Formats: sequence, C-alpha cells, structure tokens
Amino acid sequence: MNVLNKLVVATLPAVPKTLIRQFANRYIAGEDVADAVRVVRELNVRGAMATLDVLGEDIPIPEEALKARDMIAQLLETIKDERLDSNVSIKLTQLGLKLDRDFCLENAGRIVERARALGNFIRIDMEDSSCTTDTIRIYRQLRKQFDNVGIVLQARLRRTLEDAESLIREGLKNFRLCKGIYIEPEEIAFKERGAINENFTRILELMLDAHSYVGIATHDTRLVDSAYRTILERKIPRGNYEFQMLLGVRPELREKILRDGHRLRIYVPFGKQWYEYSIRRFKENPQIAGYVLKALFTRNRLN
Repeated sequence: MNVLNKLVVATLPAVPKTLIRQFANRYIAGEDVADAVRVVRELNVRGAMATLDVLGEDIPIPEEALKARDMIAQLLETIKDERLDSNVSIKLTQLGLKLDRDFCLENAGRIVERARALGNFIRIDMEDSSCTTDTIRIYRQLRKQFDNVGIVLQARLRRTLEDAESLIREGLKNFRLCKGIYIEPEEIAFKERGAINENFTRILELMLDAHSYVGIATHDTRLVDSAYRTILERKIPRGNYEFQMLLGVRPELREKILRDGHRLRIYVPFGKQWYEYSIRRFKENPQIAGYVLKALFTRNRLN
C-alpha cells in the first residue's frame, strides 16, 4: 500500500482541487485570519499553544513581499487583540530572500520589531538547503537588535550539528529542531530514518546541555520517547523546552504529550496558498494521499 500511496503522490496534480481541499482541511486552519483565530482558540482551550504561519513562499516580486510583511504585522495585532496564546512563524522567501537579502532583512526586521512591541515572538522557518546559509545569516543579524526571534534547524542536513554548535557558541540559543521535509542530495543530507533520528537526538542533547530553549518538533514516537528520557535524565525544567507538532498530524500523540504535562505548540498554517502547502504535506505523508485516491474512486462509483 505504501508503494501505491507514493504513486498517488506523483499523480496528485491531476486530482481536482476540490477533492484535495477535503483532505487539506485537517492540515490548514482555512484561508482567512478569522479561520486561524478560531483554530488557535480551540487549541488554547485544549491546553496547547500555537504558532501561526501565513502560507506563501518564493515570492517573485517585491510588492508581494511587502504585502506579506504587512499581513504578518497585522496578524500580530490580531493575536494581541484576541488574547491568543500564539507566536508567528515566517518564511524568508516570502519576504524577498531570493530577490535581495538586504530587502528581506529589512522586512523581517520590521516584523520582529513589531512583535517585540506587542510582547510576541517570531520563529524563522528553515526552507530548502539553497536558503540555509542566508537564513542563518539573517537570524544572526536580527539577533544583534532583537531577542524575541528564534530559528529552525533541520536534523536531516549533515551541516546542522555544526550550525547548532556555532550558534550556541555565540549565545544564540532559541531553536526549533525538526527532521526537515525537503528532498536534498545525499551528499548534504541523511536519507535513512535511523540516521536522521540519530542526528536529531545528538543535536537535541547538544542544545539542552547548552541550556538552550528548544521546540522539539516531531511526530515520531521514537523521538518523543527519546526526548522524554533526555529531559528526565538531565532534569530539564518544563519551562525550558516545548514539543511542537503540525496541525492535523497525530492528534493522539498531541493529547498524550499534553496529558504528560509537557508544553506543546501546534503549527497552524492558513492562507490562500493552501494547495501548495497541502501537496507538500501529502509528499511527506503518502498515506494521506492514499485517502485521496480512495475518495476519488468512491465518488466516481456514486456518480
């Protein structure tokens, strides 16, 4: 069935968007800010924090990057007004990274500055390997002015342990650690699950030993259990870390983490670019793509 699901992923562009949307609804809050507010409030009631993500990346023109910047700034105002327990995640290519690095830095700086004024925090997402060096560079520059900004590092990349060590030496110790979903060449990225998990654990231990604040972002039960052991062995205070998960993924694990008394943050994407985001989620989890195929055949039999 796994092989079939992967085949479905390859044929998803031919599937009607209306059908994709039915399954995308579990992964995205909706298209509008009101949808995001509703979902975050529901998560807060259940004891989970959130990080909001305005969907969109690889912005091709400056005007679109400025529009995204202003929308994110307004989102921060909404979080404050609605009294939500949520911060905001940003993608630098949405703010013009591939157009001009200084232009992107200025846009990101305005967002982080506004977040600081509102008592909020910005997490810089990590994108594919073509962006890694520039993303870390911009993070370093922002931290010269602001302390309310953190970065994401991907355990899949071979360079990440060294990147983490370098940032920690500089006193930059606020991370989200995830596996990473981008398909990268073998010379720069681990391919096998075991190797990725081993690197994830090694980097997490490094971060926690350095008294970093870490968002432990995984849906892998083995990594969650390993993190539990590391936290217990090192007697890490509950306020020095949190677990993080994507909206709609493994809700049973989400509830277990909360029952166990750990802080948990849910990544809540929303916006008009829901289709592109959903296709990426399906590629990451081909089993969900299989559900799309099943629904398509079911609908055709009923017609």
